[in-house]
Amino acid sequence: MDILKQPLITEKISALNEKGVYGFIVEKTADKLQIKSTVEKKYGVKVVSVRTMRYAAKHKTRYTKNKIVSGFTNAFKKAIVQVADGEVIDFYGEI
Repeated sequence: MDILKQPLITEKISALNEKGVYGFIVEKTADKLQIKSTVEKKYGVKVVSVRTMRYAAKHKTRYTKNKIVSGFTNAFKKAIVQVADGEVIDFYGEI
């Protein structure tokens, strides 16, 4: 089981990248210590702090020509990771 599912690449997080703050979608059961150790091993940086947020699934309804489609969006957990001064995580170097 991989703790880090994918990096967050949004406008707000991209603005924070200059300050050494990065965002990740993580496994729902992961705690802060696991997230910290995984980021340090995978990217070779020193993590200063980790903040986590859990997002619940939202009920969504679409009205189509044939019927009403009802369901839920995916629930997920987000981690905001701050690295030490002068260290950088390069997401685009792996592409």
